[in-house]
Amino acid sequence: MTHKVLFTGKTHNTNGRDGGARSSDVHLDIKMKQPHPAAENLFGAAWSACYMGAIEYAASLKHIKLPTGVAVDAEIDLNLEEGSYFLSARLNVSVPGIDPTVATELLDDAHNICPYSKATHGNVDVVTTLI
Repeated sequence: MTHKVLFTGKTHNTNGRDGGARSSDVHLDIKMKQPHPAAENLFGAAWSACYMGAIEYAASLKHIKLPTGVAVDAEIDLNLEEGSYFLSARLNVSVPGIDPTVATELLDDAHNICPYSKATHGNVDVVTTLI
């Protein structure tokens, strides 16, 4: 099976007082004195952006016109239990103007579309809430 690479994100990260992360296309250029909470914030931003795109795509497959104002608020927790670190997440999603039953179906479909949701499935405890 052959796949087509649609995009490759390239970043360079450094640590210390002048640490930061910068993408090769310079769309991302941030200073990070500490890797945490920056890592969780960046992961939440990336996942929620991808997930929002997946919601839009799921809606297009069902010929549903989404209103403006769709939003995803991600909360990423860094946890420690018995010396082992792990993540948990909450995605709080607003889909104004769409029937809650239909919106919930879109959210479920989006988890099957979004590469971040696929990558974390079974590895990260995630709660998705329609708000």
